[in-house]
Amino acid sequence: MSMADKVKLGILCGGGPAPGMNSVICAATIEALNSGWEVVGIPDGFSRLMEGETAHAQALTMDDVSRIHLQGGSVLFTSRANPTKEPDKLEATVRALQELQLDALLTIGGDDTGYSAAVVAKAAAGRLRVAHVPKTIDNDLPLPGDVPTFGYQTARHVGAEQVSNLMTDALTTRRWFFVVAMGRQAGHLAQGIGKSAGATLTVIPEDFGADQPIRLDHVVDILETSIYKRIAHGRPFGVAVLAEGLSLRFPAEDLDRAMPHGERDDHGHVRLSEVHLHRLLTDIVRARLAENGHKVTIVAKNIGYELRSAPPIPFDIEYTRDLGYGAIDYLRGLIRADRQDEFGAMVTIQRGELVPLRFGTFNDPATGRPKVRTVNPNSEAYRVAREYQIRLEPEDFADEDRLRALAAAANMTSDAFTERYGYLCAQDAFCPRD
Repeated sequence: MSMADKVKLGILCGGGPAPGMNSVICAATIEALNSGWEVVGIPDGFSRLMEGETAHAQALTMDDVSRIHLQGGSVLFTSRANPTKEPDKLEATVRALQELQLDALLTIGGDDTGYSAAVVAKAAAGRLRVAHVPKTIDNDLPLPGDVPTFGYQTARHVGAEQVSNLMTDALTTRRWFFVVAMGRQAGHLAQGIGKSAGATLTVIPEDFGADQPIRLDHVVDILETSIYKRIAHGRPFGVAVLAEGLSLRFPAEDLDRAMPHGERDDHGHVRLSEVHLHRLLTDIVRARLAENGHKVTIVAKNIGYELRSAPPIPFDIEYTRDLGYGAIDYLRGLIRADRQDEFGAMVTIQRGELVPLRFGTFNDPATGRPKVRTVNPNSEAYRVAREYQIRLEPEDFADEDRLRALAAAANMTSDAFTERYGYLCAQDAFCPRD
């Protein structure tokens, strides 16, 4: 296609909301219109395209997008519809995009949307150039370690404000809060919120190593002993932030035992959708403490929806403006070169420069899906986060006075406390002291 011909661009959003989606739409639309392109907004992600619907697509103008960068959510709405699961849905999607006479497609979404964009680009066999802008408040897409996914910074900011308020409430009322933050595959958001707010402790899947089950009792023991440590310090209150992904690594038998009346799947195990981690841990820890003579008020909280549709902070507005412009710049170059071996890429900004990652180059060879970026437990950022948490440390067992105070808080002898909880330090990959 010659650049002398008018390019027609479609824009759609997939997955859950993330702060900054409208800013990408705004920046990309304005740059495309300024380049003489026609821009079409496709509402509800791939869902309507999968049904062969095209009448829903509407032209986007400057007036439509001029101030939307300040708003949360998405003016194009979004859905989790995946056209790659059924061949006929994929064919219908490609046909619908052809009926719209699109030359280029900009998708805004997470790993599922990025994967769908790559498959659609390949299925279009060169008739469609695709740029994907990665977003997720979970911060778990395969970008370099110092490059956040857009939306994460705003979600962390809003979440830290909420947890900071809860810390003040905990201090005032002498109670505890267990707060579960989004992050099914990685603990970035939970750690970022907990670290920024100065939460008493944060528990994420990466605390337990990779690719191994996390015992429910292990998490409960961490929370329980942190409460004993605070009692020993004369500060019987606090906030624990937990990543929702912890429950995905609990062995089925642990959940079956902890939730005897939970709804079961076809294999007789508790459905993961039934696991409300904040309530489950609150109930178990509260009962444990009561058994040891402590009546502790623990309030269960879940934050996530409040974060993902928040208005973006200036960081994410600036960042997404770069990404929106970069997506058009990438597509412009791809169309001009008229290359037949490259149909699209995920657009990233690294050290202030546009760096497109070609589709397929960031996938996990074992799954064919985009790789998951987890928290690096060997990083300085992780180490600092752990240093400021209230957890059991080797020194607590080595110092007789510390141990005696902790055991007294648990209404146990020092030997019994060591026998019961000493494993928490022995199995903790993080070493607080050299």
